[in-house]
Parts: sequence; C-alpha cells; structure tokens
Amino acid sequence: MPLSGAELLNKVKELGDVSKSKLVKAAGYVSIKKDGSERLNFTAFYEALLEAKGVSLGSATAAVGKGGRKLSYVATVQGNGNLLIGKAYTAFLDLQPGDDFEIKLGKKQIRLVPVGADDEE
Repeated sequence: MPLSGAELLNKVKELGDVSKSKLVKAAGYVSIKKDGSERLNFTAFYEALLEAKGVSLGSATAAVGKGGRKLSYVATVQGNGNLLIGKAYTAFLDLQPGDDFEIKLGKKQIRLVPVGADDEE
C-alpha cells in the first residue's frame, strides 16, 4: 500500500538525500509488470506528495490524512471561544506537543510564529 499524507511526508523527510528511484520505491509506489520486473510509479508518487503538501491537482478522490478528507484551510471558533486547528494540520507541519508559538494579530488575520523563528519565514 503506497504511503500518503503525513506518512508520505515523514518518509521523505526520514530518507533525506537519496535517489528519486529509492524514494519512490520506499514510499510504495511500485507495481509489477507482466514480465515480473518492477515499475516505479513516479507520477502517482509526485501527485501524492503534492496532495500531502496541500496542493490540489483537481482530483476529486484526493485525500489528506487518515480520515480521507481534504484539508479545507478553514477553522471555526468553537462555542467555548477556542479556535481549534486540528491534527491534520499539526501533522502536516510536523508540530509536536509542547511547541511554542507567538500569536501575531493583524487587522483581519492571526499568525502563529514559532518562538525563536524569524517573523518573515
């Protein structure tokens, strides 16, 4: 089963600087030809990688995360006043419990900047 979403991003990050062929194979984007040889499915790999990074190519079946839903990039204030971002977004950004952010308020926006990071990153 080929990797997708956060699992695919983690595998790419984990493998680091390896050849594209090894990366595609390690992520599971391989099929077997009639003659028994392997075929690396680069197109499917790159499409899944783009989807995992939040870039939609217009495919109606594209999904991110284990729930199978695409990220909407919309958050709603809950009844108790909390603004919940969600696990899919924190996984996408590789955020860990305890990560600290500085809250920057604009006229109609909220920006979360990791503590110690340059504000323009």
